[in-house]
Amino acid sequence: MSVAKAILTIKSNSSKWMNEQGRRFEWQEGYAAFSVSASLAARVAKYIDTQEAHHRRMKFEAEFMAILKRHGVQFDPNFVFG
Repeated sequence: MSVAKAILTIKSNSSKWMNEQGRRFEWQEGYAAFSVSASLAARVAKYIDTQEAHHRRMKFEAEFMAILKRHGVQFDPNFVFG
């Protein structure tokens, strides 16, 4: 399955489920996908578990831009967040 198809499926199904639960929910436009080594899976899971607290210290937008820069991803900042 392509990354685009996987993201479409995840966004569609999770939005539908949230709305069926009576919680209005919408995903933002676009997405980014990063691969992670299996050896870092526990670290990624911990990051997800503590993401809310982490983003009180560092906003998502700033963290995302830092990740792109750290990995040499070329981008136009005017188009990253619309």
